[in-house]
Amino acid sequence: MVSKEYKRDSSLRENFQLLRSITNSHAESETSIIEDASKYIKKLKHKVEKINNETTSEQYLCDPTDPMVTVETLEKGFMINIMSGKNEQGMLVCVLEAFEDLGLEVVEARVSCTDTFSLHAIGISNNDDGQSMDAEAVKQAVSEAVRTWSDSHDPKG
Repeated sequence: MVSKEYKRDSSLRENFQLLRSITNSHAESETSIIEDASKYIKKLKHKVEKINNETTSEQYLCDPTDPMVTVETLEKGFMINIMSGKNEQGMLVCVLEAFEDLGLEVVEARVSCTDTFSLHAIGISNNDDGQSMDAEAVKQAVSEAVRTWSDSHDPKG
C-alpha cells in the first residue's frame, strides 16, 4: 500500500516538474505551477488567435498578381508566410528552392494549394559558416524568387 502511494506521489512530483519546465515557471508550490501553466496556455491561445486572424485578413487583402511574403524572426529561425490570391503550378517548388538557396531547412510547414496559394513555414538556418541571416534578407530573397517565378510563368507576359 505504501509503495503505491509513494509511486503515485513520485509520479505527481515528476509531472509537476515537467509542467514547470514546459511553462518556464519558477514557482515552487503546486498551486503556483498550475497558475503559471494556466497563464501560459492563455498566452498560447491568444497567439494562435492572432495568427488565425492575420491569416484570415491576409486572404482577403491578397492581390492575386502580387504574392505577399512576411517573415518573422523566431528564437532559432524564421516563420515565413506567403499568400497569393492565385495558385500557380510549381510555386511551392520555387519557394522550397529559394529556402534551399538561403540555407534554410524547413522544420514545419502548412501549405494550401487549392484556389489560392498559402504557405506557413518555420525554417532554421543550416549554414555552419557562422553567418546569421535577418528576417528582411529572407523576405527579400523569397519575395524575389516568387516574383521572378510568377513573371516567367505569366500567361500574359
